[in-house]
Amino acid sequence: MRIHEYIWLMQNIHHIPPEENIDQVIDGVAACFLLLSEPSRLKIMRSICHGEKSVTSIVEETCITQTNVSRHLGLMHRSGMVQRRREGNQIFYRIVDLEMLNICQAVCERVMTKMGMQPLDQEQIPKFFLVKDE
Repeated sequence: MRIHEYIWLMQNIHHIPPEENIDQVIDGVAACFLLLSEPSRLKIMRSICHGEKSVTSIVEETCITQTNVSRHLGLMHRSGMVQRRREGNQIFYRIVDLEMLNICQAVCERVMTKMGMQPLDQEQIPKFFLVKDE
């Protein structure tokens, strides 16, 4: 399943008959991981996980070209992962699907453990994808 099919599925899942849902759910899970499989999108997620940022700020922080950042943000927006707003000639993005952040944090912790970077306590775990406490 391609990402655009995942976007369609998430927008139309309530119209799919229940007997067909399990295959659609499995396809949706695969597409979800496909969405998270691009390192540039993970860098963008990390950049905006603590709050709203402009495209310019995201480009500066991630060192990804403006064209690529905009392309990835468009895809992330269509998937429902991020929300955008315009202020003058600037567009700002923020994460709205916090479950995706939780998935990324869990995978980061697993990878760190496999790399021998097992932290002693929660305070020592790099919070790559966690939203700051308000």
